[in-house]
Amino acid sequence: MDSLPATIARVLEAFAPLYSPRIWKRAQVLVLGALLSPGRRAVTQALRVMGLAHERHFPSCHRVLSRARWSCRETGRILLLLLVRTFAAQGPLVFGLDDTIERRWGRKI
Repeated sequence: MDSLPATIARVLEAFAPLYSPRIWKRAQVLVLGALLSPGRRAVTQALRVMGLAHERHFPSCHRVLSRARWSCRETGRILLLLLVRTFAAQGPLVFGLDDTIERRWGRKI
């Protein structure tokens, strides 16, 4: 997306290495659409907000999430680093973590 404001482009560029160039274009559209969507944030709503409701490759955007080859944990790590640099570049940080939203599988979990 070449027409992004510089501030948004700088933040999103931190996540670019997680995706192939082809998927990165779709991921940017989904992120921006999710940010601009009122109410429920689904892939379909994000694409509608971005003016892509009649896009020919509409279903391929759903596959960005359903066939994830990118790492959710690596994405979270990058996001955490950006937040720390932005809001707490100096000084100590105290974290409270809640892992109950983490997906878990297996018989013993």
